[in-house]
Amino acid sequence: MAAPYLLLLALALLLPLNPPGLPAIAVCWAVGRLCGSELVIDWHNYGYSIMGLVHGPSHPLVLLAKWYEKLCGRLSRVNLCVTNAMREDLAENWHIRAVTLYDRPASFFKETPLDLQHELFLKLARTHSAFRACSEHLDPGMERSAFTERDPRSGAVTHLRGRPALLISSTSWTEDEDFSILLAALESKGPLKEYYSRLIGQKHLQRVQVCTPWLEAEDYPLLLGSADLGVCLHKSSSGLDLPMKVVDMFGCCLPVCAVNFGCLHELVKHGENGLVFEDSEELAAQLQMLFSKFPDPVGKLSQFRKTLRESEQLRWDESWQRTVLPLVMDT
Repeated sequence: MAAPYLLLLALALLLPLNPPGLPAIAVCWAVGRLCGSELVIDWHNYGYSIMGLVHGPSHPLVLLAKWYEKLCGRLSRVNLCVTNAMREDLAENWHIRAVTLYDRPASFFKETPLDLQHELFLKLARTHSAFRACSEHLDPGMERSAFTERDPRSGAVTHLRGRPALLISSTSWTEDEDFSILLAALESKGPLKEYYSRLIGQKHLQRVQVCTPWLEAEDYPLLLGSADLGVCLHKSSSGLDLPMKVVDMFGCCLPVCAVNFGCLHELVKHGENGLVFEDSEELAAQLQMLFSKFPDPVGKLSQFRKTLRESEQLRWDESWQRTVLPLVMDT
């Protein structure tokens, strides 16, 4: 029932995302004045804080961007933001009243059935050796990947005994200790890919394989739903937003280890749905603990996954209808 309402609202509301808000906020406000539409700003971060990472917080352009965001942000009729910490900051320092709307995963982020995992691993094995079955497991009568096998008679798919763990990194790579982990890093087309690939090649890691596939859009949620652990290295430029990659991982009931920053506790509950770390040494210790007896059906990873399965996994469209739709219908 939401679609007709959204169509009507699109005619009455302009909803820019910030960042990028320069010059989008002022342009949307001006267009709204001409068309009789209300301005709603969706605050995901501060643009000036991102500029400050490159130019420094005292650069004239950064100060100008901050002044612009604070001034034009007050032109909106309704404001949405992604954390309670950002809501409080907007109120205290910007005199902008906002409503917290947490990012939620789309409905296609979910645990991947084992047969689909097997098909995905076979597909990735065509171009990435890390997903191929070891030579000692080769059997003309069995269809195997590095993680799964299909019985030729029944067609049933099972995990391989002694399979490696599948670890997904959302933003970068981290050196691991000497235990069996396959690290599949998804951010593999960035400008620093070759640089990090060279660093990884110099590590001479034992029992660890690093793979950097560029995934088709439909394969990304399937791989998240097939993994054993996610690692998030996202740090907010403002300290007030949350990593969307972790939201997607949680939608797939995938536990995470995430680097700590100001408001991360609003998403990652340390010891409940994952672990929070401060530095590489603490992350290495967490990985050793989580995978020392892998796959342990009663270990920490299984407990975290059970918590995620039992928690309320609110989806984006449900969140919109509960929080935003009543809000904008009153404007």
